Amino acid sequence: MSKFQLINEDCEFDTVILANGDYPQHNVPKSILRNAPRVVCCDGAALQYIGKPTVIIGDGDSLPEKFQSQYSDIIVHISEQEDNDLTKATKYITQQLLCSTPAKKAKLVAYLGATGKREDHTLANIFLLPRYKFELGVEPVMITDNGYFMVAEGDSEWESFTRQQVSIFNLSCTRLDSEGLRWNSYAYKQLWQGSLNESLGSEFRFKADGKYIVYRTFEGKKI
Repeated sequence: MSKFQLINEDCEFDTVILANGDYPQHNVPKSILRNAPRVVCCDGAALQYIGKPTVIIGDGDSLPEKFQSQYSDIIVHISEQEDNDLTKATKYITQQLLCSTPAKKAKLVAYLGATGKREDHTLANIFLLPRYKFELGVEPVMITDNGYFMVAEGDSEWESFTRQQVSIFNLSCTRLDSEGLRWNSYAYKQLWQGSLNESLGSEFRFKADGKYIVYRTFEGKKI
């Protein structure tokens, strides 16, 4: 059974990928960004980042010429348009930065700034997470100013707290039964059906036979 911890300011990640959406404002993503051992910026996100990134990935269309000249030593131009910058950055770190990580150790990657601004970009980024986990071999956590998305397959156990808000997005399950949530989950046919659930205590579990995305909030619902 896979186990998923709560995400807080003390969580350590192998890499942070900073996208060019809404820049982190909540203490948790800000702390994770500040303490990251390496930060990979997706193109224009480098203009917002306070500090020098480990590397800047993209086609360079969002960066002024002066900026490109100043940081030419860490800019990696990838012009192909099949993948977005978030995916290009993920491919790069798996091939160049995380290749020495022991095979049995999860390559824990935080995605910040991947939501906000254009809604189609937000949706696309969220539903790229399963590709990153199952095809590219990272353990992705997409963190916003309100909570975070993680991907699971099969049975799983999740750290939680009373009144934490939880949403479940079924991708391929024909069975998706829960314990510890206010409303029992099932193999939802529509993406919206598993949203706006709530934890009853310190953990909840799923019995599942496929893949799904779980969103948990930082703060519990106020009474």
